[in-house]
Amino acid sequence: MAIRSDEITSIIRGELKGFEAGADVAGVGTIVEVGDGIAQIYGLSGALASELLEFPNGIMGMAFNLEEETVGALILGGYTSLKEGDQVKTTGRVVEVPVGDALIGRVVNPLGQAIDGKGPIETKKTRPVERIAPGVIVRQPVDTPVQTGIKAIDSMIPIGRGQRELIIGDRQTGKTAIAIDTIINQKGQDLICIYVAIGQKQSTVAQVVAQLEERGAMDHTIVVSAAASDPAPLQFLAPYAGVAMGEEFLDNGRDALCVYDDLSKHAWAYRQVSLLMRRPPGREAYPGDIFYAHSRLLERAARLNKENGGGSLTALPVIETQAGDVSAYIPTNVISITDGQIFLQTDLFNQGQRPAVNAGISVSRVGGNAQIKAMRQVSGRLRLDLAQYRELAAFAQFASDLDKATRDQLTRGEKLTATLRQPQFAPVPVERQVAILWAATNGHLDDVETAKVGDFEAEFMRFIESTNEGLLPAIAKEKSLSDDLVDQLTKAVTDFKEQTGYGRAGAPTKPGSQAKSKGGNAKQPADLGTAEAEASAETDARAAEVKDETEASEAGEA
Repeated sequence: MAIRSDEITSIIRGELKGFEAGADVAGVGTIVEVGDGIAQIYGLSGALASELLEFPNGIMGMAFNLEEETVGALILGGYTSLKEGDQVKTTGRVVEVPVGDALIGRVVNPLGQAIDGKGPIETKKTRPVERIAPGVIVRQPVDTPVQTGIKAIDSMIPIGRGQRELIIGDRQTGKTAIAIDTIINQKGQDLICIYVAIGQKQSTVAQVVAQLEERGAMDHTIVVSAAASDPAPLQFLAPYAGVAMGEEFLDNGRDALCVYDDLSKHAWAYRQVSLLMRRPPGREAYPGDIFYAHSRLLERAARLNKENGGGSLTALPVIETQAGDVSAYIPTNVISITDGQIFLQTDLFNQGQRPAVNAGISVSRVGGNAQIKAMRQVSGRLRLDLAQYRELAAFAQFASDLDKATRDQLTRGEKLTATLRQPQFAPVPVERQVAILWAATNGHLDDVETAKVGDFEAEFMRFIESTNEGLLPAIAKEKSLSDDLVDQLTKAVTDFKEQTGYGRAGAPTKPGSQAKSKGGNAKQPADLGTAEAEASAETDARAAEVKDETEASEAGEA
């Protein structure tokens, strides 16, 4: 069969019309050195700072050092399969992570890839891991509390939405426990939590996830894990990936909380990759910009004003100290960046005071603005009373005879300290905190045995719920203690102590009132405090008893 030339011509013309001369442009370089999670690449002259690079076998990397002839890259994954001479391509994109609600309830690596065995994450939205922090103009003051559920923190070191509060202490003092309790307490609070685990054992991260799942907290939590077995570049990238996920909620007018556990290991990872890249070392061999590495991360926490959506991103960085040395390099850096710190002390922890918060060194630079009015009303004297108690307790070790006022102060401090103890994974709602702290600061626990303060609190809460079920919801709703609520609390604690036999029945005697005893009526000076008046009445009663016994003894001898 003969082929006609005009048919061939028409076919060729049709093909030419449909031809699109699209060129796939990509910078290509060659690996000249590889090892320990970094690679030196010759070429890639057009690479961007923090650009995502594509290595063979689907391994990704990040442009870190941009030099005249070579590019130093961090390898974000296994580097053992790479070798000298392999080709590397640029992607035209900076390092980014997937974001959005699809990540909630999942465990991901710093690249946003699922590592929990629940399948891929269905989201098309991404964000760059590096971003300039919001400026002063778009922010507003912090005024809404993040309720941690921990009495010692919510009362004395309150955290507000948009704040950066450092959790600092030696290893094994309960730093992670505070962060996990805070996350658990956000159930139903409309606050998305992101827990970034840096350089921790995979078994430890698995335990944290199991605890969160058991208490229903994974429903509002994202876990980003860069384990101790992961390369240093992934550990360095992890907190930036976590804050990028949080910024998605911030920019959409929602509230988020980021926990970085911990930035000491992050600093070690950054030091490692910097030294491998031959960046000049500074103090303790850290790179010169280690402060900037942490400040640009923590500055991204903010409370935006109404015109910009009103969202917030709160940061809880964790720092591990060595032998309680808060004046070391990295701890002082992060203390100067954050808006306060919660200092956990080994001695307190070993004494059984848990959480082991040292109220003297710990501080929140937002203060009462991050508390509801009811909490401010009951916690005003708390820090001062505890500080005085610590001083007197140290002094009392060397004193054999103490005056009554000193003994009363020691008793009050002992009861307040016992009140602030609570078990792990048991956050307390703010209205319950207000009720028990009101009872403690007003002297209603002064006559309760210290060992029974925890039982007193649990039974007192059950008593309130059964006899005056509207009291705690009213405190939660009004967020302040009105005279009526104070009267209800006074009646509740009086009735409870009468029925259960905790301490002496009844509330402490009010200043200026008369305290009845076996020896008659004893007038109290009007300027005495509640606890002092009650203790004075007790002393008079004891004196009367001794007098009666003496008279009876003398009569018997006669």
